Parts: sequence; structure tokens; C-alpha cells
Amino acid sequence: MDSEKTKSRIDILDVIRGFAIVSIMLLHNIEHFDVYFFPENLPTWIKSLDKIIWDSMFFMFAGKSYAIFALMFGVTFAIQLTNQQNKGKSFRARFAWRLFLLLGFGVINSAFFQGDILAIYAVVGILLIPLSMLNEKAILIIASFLMLLPFEWWNLVHAIQNPAQQINDPISWTYFGNMMQYIGNDSFYDTVVGNLTNGKIAVMLWNWENGRFFSILSLFLFGFILGKRNLFQWSDTSKQFWKKALVIAAIAFIPLFLVQQKLDTLIESDIIRRSVSTIEVAWTNFAFMIVLVSSLTLLFQKEALRKKLMYFSAFGRMSLSNYVVQSIVGATIYYGWGFGMYRYTGATYGVLIGLVSVLIMGKLCAKWAQHFKQGPLETLWHKATWI
Repeated sequence: MDSEKTKSRIDILDVIRGFAIVSIMLLHNIEHFDVYFFPENLPTWIKSLDKIIWDSMFFMFAGKSYAIFALMFGVTFAIQLTNQQNKGKSFRARFAWRLFLLLGFGVINSAFFQGDILAIYAVVGILLIPLSMLNEKAILIIASFLMLLPFEWWNLVHAIQNPAQQINDPISWTYFGNMMQYIGNDSFYDTVVGNLTNGKIAVMLWNWENGRFFSILSLFLFGFILGKRNLFQWSDTSKQFWKKALVIAAIAFIPLFLVQQKLDTLIESDIIRRSVSTIEVAWTNFAFMIVLVSSLTLLFQKEALRKKLMYFSAFGRMSLSNYVVQSIVGATIYYGWGFGMYRYTGATYGVLIGLVSVLIMGKLCAKWAQHFKQGPLETLWHKATWI
């Protein structure tokens, strides 16, 4: 019975990771992998469809897929730490080395796609090592405090004291504005250099401006608690937990989302509205992310749906490999050194390209899983971790 529960727990984690990877792939494709270019020569009906698809995809996945990925990062650390502790071994130093290896994967991925998240996870993940030594209550308090985005509250206090102050565009926009100098041309070398210099500065600034460094660590810690409590191992306790989580998150999401849509009319001051929006969007995304994770976890226990959801499992077992491969493939399709499809595709064509990519990668993942337990980069990461 215990072995069956353990297997189920591992399967649902793979499914959730796989769902996150697939949604990230679809979202990146409509964004042209950070190239926000909208062709003007498309038919009117395509442009209308583009808007529907763009709004729908951003509603479902923007800010939520990365959050699921971050939550799973914390869960995985908890499982690895517990497994090694049960063997009487220390894992924290090994985890630090593992994060250094992840940073290497992130740098490689960043050469193709400046929006890489692996490098940020590797750096922020270091804080998991000391924080995981605290008791669960302290970890929960810290995670909740970080999700409040404390630095943005400091900005908000300043904004309230100076409501008429004029604000400039975020600094990250300046760097993002430079990206077409290298991504738009046909030089692969220039694109790699641009991604690793200007592109990484843009992404780091954007993550800071949007409170992502705080929310990522918060999600790591929440995931760590979920992993330590075995809440992805099906039981009466986990069943009740995920039902409550779904209800509470859904109730919280509705007013948060409605307020988000009305901020422009509710708050006149630009400087106040910017800080409130940063905080409000983070909380809205967090609530909807919990809705997605709890829904997947509960639906996975339904026999009729489990087999269908297992489609995502192969993606999840190879999440690192899939994340890097989709960056390479996406850059090849959309950037100037490749096929330059950003010039011709809107959200409709982008999501179709994404769906085709998902289907092809799904077939490849399933084939690979028939012969290997892990993806190629996962295998390399595992072996290098334990050298």
C-alpha cells in the first residue's frame, strides 16, 4: 500500500511539472520567445482571433506557470533532503553543488533565450539551504511575508506620500528595447552575446521590478512545506487539504481578479497604481496557481481522468530537458538568425506552432521514457550531482 501511495505521489508531481512545461511552451510561442512584435499585414479576422487567444493564454498561464515550476522546485528539494536524511546523510552541501550545476544549465539556456528562469532559480535557491533548517512555523511565516512583496510595500508608502510624483518607464524597458538590435538580425553570435549581456540585465531588472525574487523564494518555501508534509501523497489528510486549498484560492481569486481589472479607474495616481498593481497581480497569480495545482491534484485521483492527465507525466519527468529544448527550438523558429517567424506570426499562428511543438515533443518524451528513467539533461544533472 505504501509503495502504491509513493508511486501515485511521484506521478502527480510529474503531471504538474509537465502541465507547467506545456503551458510555458504555449505561452512562449505566442510571445515569440520575448519578441513582442505584431504583424500589421494579417487579415482582420486573424487579428481578432489573435487578441482572444492572447488574452486567454495570459489569463490562464502568465505568472502561473512559472509559479507552479517554482512550487515544484521546493517540493523536490524537500523530497531529496528527506530521502538523504532517512539514509543518515547530509544533502545541503550537495544541493548547493546541484544549484551550481543548474546555474550552468541556465547560462546555456540563456544563450538561446534571454527569458531563462533556471539561472534565477539557482541563485535564489541557495537561500533554501539555511531557511530549511528552521522549524515549519518559521518557514511558513517567512514564505507568507515574502509573498506580500515587502519591498513593493516600501515603494507604496513612498508613493502614497508623493501621489503626484511623475514616474518613468521601468528601467528594464530600456534594455528590452535594445533586444531587436541582436535578435532581429541574422547573426547567431550577436544574438548569443546580446542574450547573455543586455538580455540578462533586462530579465533580472524585470524580475526585480515585478517582485519576482520575493515571490520565487516564497514559492520555494511553500513547496518545501508541501513536500515535507507529504501532501502530494494521497491520503484523507491530503484530500481535505487540497479541497480546502481549492475553495479558499478560488474565493480569493475572484475579487482579486476583479480589482485587477478596475485598477485604472480605482486609482488615479500613476505612482500609487504601479505599486498596487505589482502587489495585486502577484497575489492574483498566486491564488490562481493554487486553483490549478489543487485542481490537477484532485482530478488526478479520478480513475477516468488519471490516464488522460498522465499525458503530461513524460513532459514532467524530462522538465529540465524540455525547458532547454523548447528555448533552442523557439529561438530557431522566431529569431532573426533562424527562420525569423516573429515577423509573420501573431498569437493564432504562434499557438498553433506551440501545439505542434507540444505534440512532437510529447511523442519524443514518450519514446525516451520507454528506454530511460530520466531525460538526457536530468541524467547528466543527477550524475554530476553525485560525482
